[in-house]
This record gives sequence, structure tokens and C-alpha cells, in this order.
Amino acid sequence: MHTKAAISAALLLFCLSVAGESFAQSTPKEALLILAKRDQTLAIVDPATLKVLNRVPVGNDPHEVIASSDGKTAYASNYGGGAYNTLAVVDLVGQKALPSIDLGPLRGPHGLTFVGEKPWFTAEGAKVIGRYDPATNKVDWVLGTGQNRTHMIYVAPDQQRIITSNVSSATVSIIDRVTIRPGPPPVAPPGAPMGPPPGGPPPAPRIDWDETVVAVGKGSEGFDVSPNEKELWVANAQDGTVTIIDIDAKKVTKTLPANVVGANRLKFTPDGKLVFISSLRGPDVIVLDAATRKEVKRIPVGHGAAGILMQPDGARVFVACSPDDYVAIIDLKTMQVTGHIDAGHEPDGMAWAVQH
Repeated sequence: MHTKAAISAALLLFCLSVAGESFAQSTPKEALLILAKRDQTLAIVDPATLKVLNRVPVGNDPHEVIASSDGKTAYASNYGGGAYNTLAVVDLVGQKALPSIDLGPLRGPHGLTFVGEKPWFTAEGAKVIGRYDPATNKVDWVLGTGQNRTHMIYVAPDQQRIITSNVSSATVSIIDRVTIRPGPPPVAPPGAPMGPPPGGPPPAPRIDWDETVVAVGKGSEGFDVSPNEKELWVANAQDGTVTIIDIDAKKVTKTLPANVVGANRLKFTPDGKLVFISSLRGPDVIVLDAATRKEVKRIPVGHGAAGILMQPDGARVFVACSPDDYVAIIDLKTMQVTGHIDAGHEPDGMAWAVQH
């Protein structure tokens, strides 16, 4: 009898295990990623059903998240205001945490983007921007900004231009890749024999970076580049203003009295027609018309908001309402909140992952 009971129990456990595997929810081809800072987790959400499929641990104080171009890996910054120096790594297919990336002395990583098959990041504590190479498992490039609280980062698709916001310096940095060509070889004195210059062949051209620091408003944190890459819009949290910069001229063209005190993030809609701004100090998301520079609407979302993510097809906007512990969903046609996602406590950074 004991043997039969043991066999029956084993069969029951096997059936439950098979059933669990059969109903396991795999990551869809398109997935919404949401960080919950207080829970220290990354929620993987099905954007079709708005259901959380899994929550993966991502370590201390996660603030921003980005997905790889193949949609299979996510990177989250462990910020801590300079207390931490790691990037969390998540296998989105297996829905599990991978070993984190140790950034050594580059403390306070925050802003993230993924360009050229590599994640780029800011490191506030070191006043630098950097790049990590997954193929070699090393940070393969670092550049100092010389600015305080270098916070968010944009890298152009061709990697020829980088833009950062520097919160405490009230500036943004526009950094362009340039080629430095060596000067002409020294002229030989009269009567000297002709030949190669001393010290070997002439030096080859080298790559350098030119940084232009543009003064904006106090608390310059959230920013975005227009889809045509001609304008840079910066939300100034302390001043409550928005600074508009001509990127090629590297000059401020307009400062809008937008009344966005406490502004956290600023994002263009995919078509470039509207600009959404979140505020941690107000109940509304502010919407501006990009062409007229005028306010279009204020959309109530809760008691404050942080991260903003545009759905790539321009149908919806996701807004992380950190004080309310949910993500609000805004329909771009009706400009109304249509639902909420319970992604965990204190949601913030979000990303879109598309598997290829």
C-alpha cells in the first residue's frame, strides 16, 4: 500500500509539473518592460492583454531599463545616487536574471540606451558616459562630461552624436564624433637630405569627441530628440520650463513657460506632433503641440508620474505613476486614460522589447 501511495503521489506531482509547464506564459514577440524600484523587479508585460507574465529580480534601486535590438536581453541601471555600480541583466526569453555587470569605479549608472549592439549608460558618480560590449564582457569606451549629475542619454543611430542632460549643472551636453587629422610634416632645413620624417611614418587620423555644453534651466533632467533629429526639448524641473534647442546650431531657440515644476520625463510621440511631460509634483501629464509650442491638454493620471514610454505604433502612451504604484495607459486618439497596469511598487523606467 505504501508503494502504491508513493507511486500515486509521484504521478500527481508529475502531472502538476507538466500542467504548469504547459500553461507557462512565454515572453511574446513584443513585450512591455516595467521597473518597480521598491520591489527591485522587472515586470514583463504582454502589451496585448496588459497582463504581467513574470517579475524578475534586478538588484538595488533600479531606475532605467533598455532592451537589446534582438529583444532577448534587458539591461537595468542600479542607481542609488552613486551608491551602486552595476547594470542588471535579464534573459527575456528565459525570464530570468543573469549575472550583473560590474562597472568598477563608474558609480551611479542611470540613463540607458542600446545602439550599435551595445548598451550605453551614464554614471553620475564619475561624471561620465560609457559603453559596454556584451561580446567581450567589458566596458570598452568612456568619456567624461565634466558636468554634475549626467543623468539621461541619447545616442544617434549612426553613433556620431551623443546627448546628455546634466541635472545639477543645469546644462545639456551635445557631443559630436570628429576625426582629427595630423598636421603637415615638418619642413626639412635647407640642404638636408630628403627622406621620411624622423620617428617613423606620419601619424594616422584619430577619432575624438567635441562637447558643446548648452545652458538650459535648473533641474534639467528629462529630454527627448525630435523624430527628425533637428530639435532637442529639455524639461527643467526646478524652473518649470521647457528649453528647445536647435541641435545642429547647438543653440537655444525658445524657452517655454510650461508650468511643469517637478518635471521628470519628456517624450515626443512617434509622429513628432506632440510632446508629453510627466511631473512628480503634479497630478497631470502635460501635453504640448510641437509645432505651435502651446499646451494642448493636461491629463489626470494620479498623484505624480515618472517614466514615459511611447508605443512604437503611436497608439498608446504608458506613464509610470510612481506614488500610486501603477502604470497609466493613455489612448493617443482620445487622450484619455483607458486603464492601469499593476507592475509593482514605485514603477519608473520602461522599455519596449521586440524579439527578432
